[in-house]
Amino acid sequence: MSIANDPYVLQIVGYKNSGKTTLVQSLIRRLKTQDLTVGTVKHDAHDFTMDTPGTDTWKHQEAGADVTAISSASRSAVLYNQAASLDTLLTRMTDIDLVLVEGFKQAHYPKFVLLRDEGDLKLLSSLTQIEAVLLGPGAEGLQPSLAPRYAVYKRDDADGITRRFNALFGQARL
Repeated sequence: MSIANDPYVLQIVGYKNSGKTTLVQSLIRRLKTQDLTVGTVKHDAHDFTMDTPGTDTWKHQEAGADVTAISSASRSAVLYNQAASLDTLLTRMTDIDLVLVEGFKQAHYPKFVLLRDEGDLKLLSSLTQIEAVLLGPGAEGLQPSLAPRYAVYKRDDADGITRRFNALFGQARL
């Protein structure tokens, strides 16, 4: 649960190709219509490239800069050449209502868990703070067995998922 003035944090977790990014995109669009400010944090299991080779900021990084920042009339970014924990990244999220976190499965924040099929059930036993289970087409038959323990939604039930989020967000703000 968030402390006053801290953003509410909701993790979107699941195995690769379970629909996490698609869900995050859908939630962002829906929550922005409620005049909420939304931040996102994504965990990437691979070494990602954010800066385009040949640009000035890429040249700064290539030369060995530990931190590189860029700003224009409409956006800003800071790139650190080191790993950061989710908690460290969240300290950078200021003046926003909520942060949607894609990944970081073992962090201890409320979670929506996406399941692709029955093989993904093992994920549920390794997580904390599960607030909803979202079932992909290959997992929809699991709803009767999961419903007694979890709030369960079909992955494409955008209205139901948004209502669940709003209920959690409202409770956290009390």
